[in-house]
Amino acid sequence: MKKFSPAEADAFFAALAAKIPHPKGELESVNPYTLLVAVVLSAQATDAGVNKATKELFRLVDSPEKMLSLGEARLKSHIKTIGLFNTKAKNVIALSRMLMTEHGGQVPRDRESLQTLPGVGRKTANVVLNVAFGEPTPARPLRVQGATPRLPPLRRRVALPLQRENRGAGMNRKCRWQLSRCLPAAAR
Repeated sequence: MKKFSPAEADAFFAALAAKIPHPKGELESVNPYTLLVAVVLSAQATDAGVNKATKELFRLVDSPEKMLSLGEARLKSHIKTIGLFNTKAKNVIALSRMLMTEHGGQVPRDRESLQTLPGVGRKTANVVLNVAFGEPTPARPLRVQGATPRLPPLRRRVALPLQRENRGAGMNRKCRWQLSRCLPAAAR
């Protein structure tokens, strides 16, 4: 496989930006709360499977208050096609309760607060911050992480600077395409 030169990598990302100027995640949601629920449900599941399970759910429930009214048993009936649905339902109900009691029913806009919610880890928090609030966070899917070593020049320019930057200072300006949303300026 031919390696990308820095100029070819820049041209590649420019072509992606021209073809897909406003990339979005695969998970369907109607607001930050439903995105948070969808991302929690997507752990060890496919986005397509989560979208299928949440299509009707999100017509009925679009807030933590409505989720609590729905209850865990009825939530389970909507998400039973998703793996680990029992645990995920408990987490969604518990995070909905925490959002109501500790955050006024709103999804917090900072990683630390998000990570205190049941079922929400660093990657889930980063996806929510990036997609719902436009924060340039390192929401890097495993599929991208797995493909990065196959692009050796990009691995040096993308993955390694990203790993270094994730340890310290925050991300800077928004990038050119979904794949590169999490890239530090030095990698672009």
